[in-house]
Amino acid sequence: MTFSPDWRRLRGVSQHTSPGPGQRGPFSHGWSQGRGTGRFPGDCAWRPALGRVRPMSQRGGPGSLPGVSPLSAPRSRAAPPAAPACCPCPVSVPAAPGPMDQTGPSSGSSFPALIRKKRDGEKLQDEEIRRFVQAVTRGGLQEGQMGAMLMAIRLRGMEPDETLTLTREMTVSGRVLEWPDSWQRLLVDKHSTGGVGDKVSLPLAPALAACGCKVPMISGRGLGHTGGTLDKLESVPGFNVSQSPEQMRCILEQVGCCIVGQSEELVPADKVLYALRDVTATVDSLPLITASILSKKAAEKVSALVLDVKFGSAALYTSLDSARTLAQSLVSVGSRLGICTVAMLSRMDGPLGQRVGHSLEILETLQCLEGQGPADLHHLVTTLGGSLLWQCGEAGSVGQGAARIAASLADGSALGKFQAMLQAQGVEAGLARALCTGTEEQRYQVLGRARAQEELPAAQDGTVQRVEALPIAQVLHELGAGRTQKGQPINHRVGAELLVTVGQRVAKGSPWIRIHYDTPELSNDQRRTLQGALVLADSEPFAPGCKVAEIILPQGSRSLEELTREQGLGSSRALLCSA
Repeated sequence: MTFSPDWRRLRGVSQHTSPGPGQRGPFSHGWSQGRGTGRFPGDCAWRPALGRVRPMSQRGGPGSLPGVSPLSAPRSRAAPPAAPACCPCPVSVPAAPGPMDQTGPSSGSSFPALIRKKRDGEKLQDEEIRRFVQAVTRGGLQEGQMGAMLMAIRLRGMEPDETLTLTREMTVSGRVLEWPDSWQRLLVDKHSTGGVGDKVSLPLAPALAACGCKVPMISGRGLGHTGGTLDKLESVPGFNVSQSPEQMRCILEQVGCCIVGQSEELVPADKVLYALRDVTATVDSLPLITASILSKKAAEKVSALVLDVKFGSAALYTSLDSARTLAQSLVSVGSRLGICTVAMLSRMDGPLGQRVGHSLEILETLQCLEGQGPADLHHLVTTLGGSLLWQCGEAGSVGQGAARIAASLADGSALGKFQAMLQAQGVEAGLARALCTGTEEQRYQVLGRARAQEELPAAQDGTVQRVEALPIAQVLHELGAGRTQKGQPINHRVGAELLVTVGQRVAKGSPWIRIHYDTPELSNDQRRTLQGALVLADSEPFAPGCKVAEIILPQGSRSLEELTREQGLGSSRALLCSA
């Protein structure tokens, strides 16, 4: 079915009109260059979403995490300017304070009262949050004071408008990237909460670039059992994740996508708070997670963002309810910042794809970029990418967008963008060519191969019910693939190949996993841990289910039923976020 949104009826006073056939949707971001007048991009075209309409207010709303208040509209605020339905509350953003600004204290002497206020469950005012973030950025607080405030936020939570203000102030604590006006509608990004074998960003960024988008992706490193996108890319000799904003712009002009690390200039407040969260047991704080993720995306100045929020035994949040609460917070705050934001809740009990480990995941990425590789990886890449094309107006629906992403994988254009990105970020042209167009053996010659491999046999006959990701990740971590401290070196060659898929029938004694390692040999404890990851049952073979369980859309999106049906998501649901 077709749908043309009536922007006037949706927003009451909006002056946008529905795009006609072949036209792109209305966008007018109007970023100001003057100090104190910058605005997040508030206008973006939303196509109809298609699943059962079940607003989150009917499900009891968020609040399943400790200390988290339900999402609600901000209190006592002036009515915001009219905007399309995806961005219900565009907000003005003050410029980052200059060295002579006196809005924050020069020391932490006045902050105990502020900490006490949040400790006692009171709401912080915008100016109080601003003072806190400025003091964090300038080094005006003791580490103990910052840790105490983080714990108070973790235990007492924040109201939605507090989280919005915290995100906004963290964004402007440093530099906000600037792009040509002609790019603004096409600037998109994706963020994942992390998982075992999660390599989606690697094929997705070049596929989006092949479809005409600009993707300034700022990614992170792995910590604990989850692998980092930057670590995977650094398994390619010469790849440089450190790029200045000027270099990023040049790469986007030439290629259309880049994947880089967070520079010192971007969101410095987040760097300080992120490090403290790790040592103060506040990593799982909903407001702090929301502000950390979205402040970096807002600093990229993207118009559309899709979030892959993982849940399951190998994810940050094990339950669907907790993951949904986080997704709601991200979609609500992202939309109020003026970023068209969608979240997809995907399962992370088993590894994504068939390979885990940095260089092995590069090999599987190349398979995906050739239109091959595991079906679950291909589906997640096309679904997330299709949503972004729909969000930014490059596709009339998520289904059409997914088809365009799939076509870029099949025709080699996405692979060409990946090769160009490798070269633009420091990989020698011959190596990039061998990696992207060579045989698997030639690719191993570029990436290197672990000294030893060992295959483990299935202990009995049966059908694979699941392959647990966490035990595999833990063993690979012990073998050198992961880090427990920031800056710790890792072994890019260590990894695992799954030789079976969920739903497949296996015979006793047949190999089900191959471990790549450099240590003398696997220990018996490691073998036992790995064998415990394979869960078999005496049942008939079956087709594995879809990874995506739910899609969270901003309040104001329409035609949700078609979204679920178009994407073939089966039992997954499209849900409205309470803004």
